[in-house]
Amino acid sequence: MLPLIVFAVGIAVYNYRQDRSDATRRVLENVRSMRLVMDSEVQRMAGGLQVLALTNSLRNDDFQNFRRIALGFVEQYGKGGLVLISDRKGRLLFSSATEDTASLPPRGNLAIVERVFATRSPQYSDLFIGAINGRQVITVEVPVFRDGEVIYDLCFSPPISIFQELVEKQRPDQLWTVSLVDTKATVFARVPNPSATIGKQASGAIYDAMSRTSEETLSTVSLDGVPLSSAFTTSRLTGWRVVAGVAESSLIAPLWRNIAITSLIGGILLLTGLTFAVRMATTIARGEMLHNLLIDELNHRVKNTLALMQAIAVQTFRSASRDERTKFEGRLGALAEAHNLLSQEKWAGSELRDVIARALQPFLLNNPDRIRMAGPAVPLSPRLAVVLSMIVHEIATNAAKYGALSNESGRVTLDWEVITDASKPRLRLVWTELGGPPVTAPVRRGFGSRLIERSARDQLGGEATVDFLPRGVVCTVVCTLDETR
Repeated sequence: MLPLIVFAVGIAVYNYRQDRSDATRRVLENVRSMRLVMDSEVQRMAGGLQVLALTNSLRNDDFQNFRRIALGFVEQYGKGGLVLISDRKGRLLFSSATEDTASLPPRGNLAIVERVFATRSPQYSDLFIGAINGRQVITVEVPVFRDGEVIYDLCFSPPISIFQELVEKQRPDQLWTVSLVDTKATVFARVPNPSATIGKQASGAIYDAMSRTSEETLSTVSLDGVPLSSAFTTSRLTGWRVVAGVAESSLIAPLWRNIAITSLIGGILLLTGLTFAVRMATTIARGEMLHNLLIDELNHRVKNTLALMQAIAVQTFRSASRDERTKFEGRLGALAEAHNLLSQEKWAGSELRDVIARALQPFLLNNPDRIRMAGPAVPLSPRLAVVLSMIVHEIATNAAKYGALSNESGRVTLDWEVITDASKPRLRLVWTELGGPPVTAPVRRGFGSRLIERSARDQLGGEATVDFLPRGVVCTVVCTLDETR
């Protein structure tokens, strides 16, 4: 009996090592997924700020009119958000919290203000004490241009609770510890025990590893004194890091349980004979092989997704200008917004009006009545939702730069209908601009126009046409609707 029990315990230990290896991979995959969610949220903030930076009120130093627009932006993020405008020397010229600019103190964290003016691109701060509210804050800051020169730093300090909610939603279960830390390894969001750990540096092993590499898996002890199997990864956008770990006790407990069960089974196997033992071993081996196959398939899909994101970034930023980077951030933001909407609906699809509203949200802050939408309820498959979100964002971006949304009087109507005269219903969406600058057909088609046409043709199996009429641009998109459940 003893040799059989020893053999069974050996199998349990082997399975434990395999499960531990799988758990380590799952932790790394989870922090990578959380990093994408965090980057998506931050890109949404930066994109909204860049739209604010283009408003005529801000460019003309009309801070009184800009206040209404800024407050509309802050309301999206709930209580505690703050928009500031400062000059190169850090003097505060505007605060969404007060109209009494004369009593405003100098900007805190002057180093990031200097980086905004020097790099002429968005910047993301570490955790610091805000000069106005005296609380720990994280900021997203973008330059404001006039005649090609940076004239202001436009700063948004979102409520820290946004990042706290993010880690709480992304936490797989109660046995996990999840943290967001800045470039100096200071915690600014965490579960569990956020009140006792925010503002502290990450634990020793994690802190040392962060100074050596951008991503790693390792065994650590949390700030709460809990041994963890941990992993971290670094955002290329902000430099912030996502750290997560699962309690070592949750990995060891199954080992002892398996040893006890296996010992009992060993005694039963001895009594029931070798034939039953062989059949049981075969069943276990097949189950383990299927388990490994499913895990490998999941890993393959996750790696493909990450590789796609990396390829997009490398190709776009290889020799990109500031305008091209802005376009990429906007397109990635539109893609992220579509994915956020689909995630809320559990990837069962979404409604066309919701998809359009998400894509147009940054363009409605200045004057929500300038874009009128009309059409029936149309359920979309995940594929259609993502592609149509990108197309609508591209059309609106062109209108904000050159068309009806680039002045104070232009208007846009967005109408859609479902055509049922064929075997499969088709969607026809018409974007019509009025009151914008005089329209002239471009000499050559830009990347945006090609993106619209190719997306409609290659990904939707339809077509897109852009007509440059004297009264304004008219863009028509026609595609076949997928069946939705």
